[in-house]
Amino acid sequence: MEEKRGPLSPSEWRVMECLWAGPKTLMELVRALRGSAGWAKSTVTTMVRRMEEKGLVGYETKGRAKVFRALLTREDAAAAETDSLLERAFHGSVGLLVSSLADRSSLTRADIDELYAILDRAEEDAK
Repeated sequence: MEEKRGPLSPSEWRVMECLWAGPKTLMELVRALRGSAGWAKSTVTTMVRRMEEKGLVGYETKGRAKVFRALLTREDAAAAETDSLLERAFHGSVGLLVSSLADRSSLTRADIDELYAILDRAEEDAK
């Protein structure tokens, strides 16, 4: 991600989930979001226009239709969300985040093994 973005709103996440699955025309987005979110065409149109202004989505014209696609990757969106959560809830401390998870007994053995593997990779990268 070139510029620092804040996290997506819940509504933006809905649109991005549709577009991360593949490019869609406005009417394809309307059908998908009418079913999952109950949105009218005007709501989808407004959301897509605002997200286009923010640089989150772009489009190409194919015939008479605009085909929209995500300009922000899922990974970049998740990173912004993680950074925001870490700052808001844990004052930037990864240790507090992991401690909170561990204290609530929400970590499975598989989660713990995965954390060890992640820390091993981070340690190797830090050398």
